[in-house]
Amino acid sequence: METMKSMLIAASGMRAQAERMRVIAENLANANSAASRVDEDPYRRQLPVFKNELDRVTGVSTVHVKQVVKDNSDFREQYMPGHPAADERGYVKMPNVNSLVEMMDMREAQRAYEANLSVIDNTRTMMARTVDLLKR
Repeated sequence: METMKSMLIAASGMRAQAERMRVIAENLANANSAASRVDEDPYRRQLPVFKNELDRVTGVSTVHVKQVVKDNSDFREQYMPGHPAADERGYVKMPNVNSLVEMMDMREAQRAYEANLSVIDNTRTMMARTVDLLKR
């Protein structure tokens, strides 16, 4: 039964990291999308918020994305005087997304996903070996 619990924990971690990668991909897709008018804000970076939760039936503490919140850091400014969203100085507000940070976050999420997948693979291997030993 403990092996099933470890698989449940790892599966919840995989789901949470997959959701995190989806949010990061959305951030990267909108990293250079400026506002269309001066009075509008551009895309705002999003961040997943994780939460541990105890499943009372199985007694397993799992993780999931509780919510996705907006990052309230300042927008970047880029000099583009001909853009329709340029202010009187010629600057356009750009999203507060740093592509390098997003790529590093994506790599971290990918590694965490792979680690959880490894837990599931190793648990399945242990279960198969146990069954083989019991057959003898």
